[in-house]
Amino acid sequence: MQAVTLSQNNVIQSDAIISYRIVEIFETLQGEGYNTGMPSIFIRFGKCNLACPWCDTNYHQYEEKTASEILTIVKQFSAKNIIITGGEPTIQPHLDILLDMLKNEGYFLAIETNGLKPVPLQIDYIATSPKRLYQKNYRKHHIPYADEVRIVVDQEDIIDFCEQIENSIQAKRYYLSPCEKDGEVNMLETITQLGLLNQRENKPHWNLSIQTHKIANIE
Repeated sequence: MQAVTLSQNNVIQSDAIISYRIVEIFETLQGEGYNTGMPSIFIRFGKCNLACPWCDTNYHQYEEKTASEILTIVKQFSAKNIIITGGEPTIQPHLDILLDMLKNEGYFLAIETNGLKPVPLQIDYIATSPKRLYQKNYRKHHIPYADEVRIVVDQEDIIDFCEQIENSIQAKRYYLSPCEKDGEVNMLETITQLGLLNQRENKPHWNLSIQTHKIANIE
C-alpha cells in the first residue's frame, strides 16, 4: 500500500505506507445546517473519540484506503464540495496529507466535527456538533471558532449547555437539532428549547436544523 504527500512544489510524491479508516465515500446533497441542499461528496472516517448512544453512524466498520485510492473515488463524482465527517475526522492520523491532495485538486473542504480537537488549516468551512453528554470535556478544551454550531437535543433541558457553547465557541450561526431514538424524533422538545433560547435578550439567535436527507430518502 503506497501513500502520497505533496512537496513544496505541490508535486505528488511517494512517501510511506499510510492508509485511512474509511466507512464510506458517496455523493449526495448536504442534508442539514446552513448548506442544506448543496451537492457534496462525503468522506466518512471510522472511529470516534466519543460514544453517543444515539449516533446513527457505525464508525466501527471501515476499510483501509490510501489517499490515492480515496482521490480516485472522489474524482468519479461531479461535486466540488467535500465534507470530511465521521466518526470523528480530527482524530485521523496523517489527515493533512489527504487534505493537501484534495485542495490541490481544487475542492472546497468542509468538516463536521465534535469540536474537541483542532481543525486542520486546510478546512474552508467548520460545522461543529458539541455533545451535551460530554459537557465536562468542553469545559477543558474545544475549538474556539466555527462557521456553524449544531447541538442535538438529547434531553428535555439543554439551555445550560447551549449557553456554555455559545460563550466558548464563536460561530456565525447556531442550530438545534432533534434527536432520533428508536425511530422517534423529539421535535416538540426541540422547538420548545429553541423558543426558550430565542426569548433571551441580546443573545445569539438559534435556528432549527433537521436531517432533511432522511425525509427526502437520500443518503
